Amino acid sequence: MLKIFDENSNRLAQKASLLKLSAKTLADNLRLGGFKSLYRGQGIDFYGVREYNAGDNVRSIDWNVTARMGHPFVKLYEEDRELQVFFVLDRSLSMFSGTNKKTRIQVASEAAALLVLACLQNNSSIGAVFFDGKIRFSTKAKTGRDQAMMILSRLDEAEEKIEKGSVLGSALKGAHKLLKKRSLVFVISDFRSSLWQENLARLAEKNDVVAMRITDSLDSELPEIGTAFFSDIESGVTRKFPTSLKAFKNAWFEDNRRRLDNWKEFCLRHGASPVILSTADDPAFVLNKFFCSRRER
Repeated sequence: MLKIFDENSNRLAQKASLLKLSAKTLADNLRLGGFKSLYRGQGIDFYGVREYNAGDNVRSIDWNVTARMGHPFVKLYEEDRELQVFFVLDRSLSMFSGTNKKTRIQVASEAAALLVLACLQNNSSIGAVFFDGKIRFSTKAKTGRDQAMMILSRLDEAEEKIEKGSVLGSALKGAHKLLKKRSLVFVISDFRSSLWQENLARLAEKNDVVAMRITDSLDSELPEIGTAFFSDIESGVTRKFPTSLKAFKNAWFEDNRRRLDNWKEFCLRHGASPVILSTADDPAFVLNKFFCSRRER
């Protein structure tokens, strides 16, 4: 596993490991990002000190610091907590499309890699299931560097042949069976699949689910290139679209906006947190913004 960190390598795991600042910030925001009900306390750790405020318990005063500073300070403690995190990652054919500098799968893998590194820094247990037209990889949540490196290496692997279709529903169902305690679950997908809604709702009943929809500018805007042929990467079906026709472009935009709104509404109604991550976005920025918004609630 250590070879993925060779300084001459240009692989995903090495790229993610070089984003130390992003991963560290992400780790802090993940720990503080409004998921307190998911932690399992196993003791108390000293965290730091702050100035005494009226109403503080006098038994918490740190007399050594108080003597040095000349006015009272109190001790702060933080529970020694473990957060279990699980990833459901879509690696179907549609995820390999993209009109920006990155494809959907590249952005999704970078986001997952950063989260894995953040979990490693927080000593969180992590598990995952990857899928395309079938389940490709799954592992129960475990703690430790070996587990993190194994998931990172699987993120970096390219399948010899990608199975057509998407078994998102089956992957969500499998995650539900693997998780024995309440967990933070990241579902990273373009959600271009069918029959996943019931399983997502069931997963969100007992877990804190973050549904990350990977989008691309082509989802809402068409380039003006006249009448052009478009091929569905999953089914191979080809159709001709009049991209310069204003009425068609408006219909394309409205249809995709409606689909996105319906997806968001479904997630919120069933207790999942919807997050949009575009191929033009910086995954670290989007994730940190989400965690900060959770903390402010």
